[in-house]
Amino acid sequence: MTVIPESHLDLLARPLYAHLATLMPDGTPQVTPVWAIWDGEFLRFTTTTDRQKGRNASARPHVAISINDPDQPYRYLEVRGTVERVDPDPEGAFFDVLAKRYGLDYEAPVGDAGRRVVLVVRPTRFTSQ
Repeated sequence: MTVIPESHLDLLARPLYAHLATLMPDGTPQVTPVWAIWDGEFLRFTTTTDRQKGRNASARPHVAISINDPDQPYRYLEVRGTVERVDPDPEGAFFDVLAKRYGLDYEAPVGDAGRRVVLVVRPTRFTSQ
């Protein structure tokens, strides 16, 4: 059973930008706009092993995302969760999935494919408006 409310699943079904919050080594938050996909159990994001959000999520697995509805700006979904695993994506296959979802026209494979990983987040709580 998911913690995501049915009333806000549309925000995860649409290719909207999420803002991913991770924790820096000193405990302060770091927020990055990201592409996301929801499979009904996990939220997934792509990054590289050398980007701050990837390093933060690997070291400190508590994260949060927020997505607002561009058609109703005060309608939003915030999801808190835990990075259950960081899956290698050395061919950039998951990047390709997200690039298609978000309409990015580029020539595969992505240039940093060898450093690509997938952050797999299990939602634990949400707030919404």
